[in-house]
Formats: sequence, C-alpha cells, structure tokens
Amino acid sequence: MKTEITVLLADDHSLVRRGFRRMLEDDPDMRVVGEAADGAEAVRLALELRPRVVVMDVAMPGMDGFQATREILRHQPETAVLVLSMYAEENYVRNAFDAGARGYILKNALDVDLASAIRDAAAGKQVLGPGVLAPSAEPADSYDRLTPREKQILQLIAQGNSNKEIAHLLNLSVNTVAVHRANLMDALGIHRTAELVVYAVRRGLVHLP
Repeated sequence: MKTEITVLLADDHSLVRRGFRRMLEDDPDMRVVGEAADGAEAVRLALELRPRVVVMDVAMPGMDGFQATREILRHQPETAVLVLSMYAEENYVRNAFDAGARGYILKNALDVDLASAIRDAAAGKQVLGPGVLAPSAEPADSYDRLTPREKQILQLIAQGNSNKEIAHLLNLSVNTVAVHRANLMDALGIHRTAELVVYAVRRGLVHLP
C-alpha cells in the first residue's frame, strides 16, 4: 500500500489554490492538508501540519516564497518544497535551489503535470518543469559567503523592510537583525541601502512587477 502524500498549497491567489486543490483531489495518492495565502502563514502551517510537500508560490506579500522555503527547511529539512512561479529567469531558479527547494515549475506552462512533480519531489528527485533550465555554474562571489540568515535579511532589506519589520517576520530581536545587516554589508562591500537594493535586483532576489 502506497503512503499518502500530504500537500500544503501556498499562493496569495485563492483561485489558484482552489484550482490546484481540485487537480490534486482527483489523485488518490495525495491529500491537500492546508492552504496558505502568504509566506508567514506557509511557515506556520508547514510546522503545524508537517506536509511531505509544500507547493510554494514565489511572489507573495510580506515573506515571499524564497524566504518561507528557507524558514520551513531550517526547522523541517525533510519537507520537500516545490516552487511554482511565473518567473523563468535563471536567477529565480538559482535562488529557489539556493533556498533549498526540491523543484521549480512554471505556473503558465500548459503541460505541467503537478501531481507527477509533487510525486517526484516527495521521492527526493530534483524537479525542473517544462521551460525551466537548470542554473549554470556561477563564478563564486561575496554572496556565496553570506550565511543563509544573512541572505534572508539582505532580501528583506531590499524589499523595503525596516530592521523592526524583519525582526518581527523572522522572530529575531532588532539587535540581532542589526548585527546581521552590518555583517552582510561588510561581506558584500556595500554600505548604502540603495546599493543593496540594486545588488538584490541584479541577483533576482527582488520581484519586480
């Protein structure tokens, strides 16, 4: 007897979540155990419900999909996160895998078999959907020397969050955030917030409309 695959859907559009739920309800091997409308809720529900697979949108308000992926895997490394995105650019794919995602598929690909992608992710396979290219090897730079927490804070700074807002999102003290902020700016050789934003945009860490 096959083990049922439990799934958490994280997307800020309720119609998208409803459509995915309907697709998966037809599969006897899968059960949708919860839905999240933003990254913070995705983290909370993932820790509470412990799904085998989280289907994670990238562009969500507050804590985005990359941030939420890092937080979930920091607590539950056995969870498979499958990123579902409108963005096909290599930087986004690289950032998803850097955050620990097991797979990356495009929302607008007509021939995506979501159930098969979830099955593969649950089995430990790397999943690349139609139209998604594996990121090429990138020359090492200062970003690679940042800790996972510093990468998170860099992204949240670039998205316009204050130290206080970041502390609330990541459940840290404002002091701790300030120390991480100073460390990452030193590591990157960047000392102005505006320059950090430009750097983050170039790396695909900020989702532009």
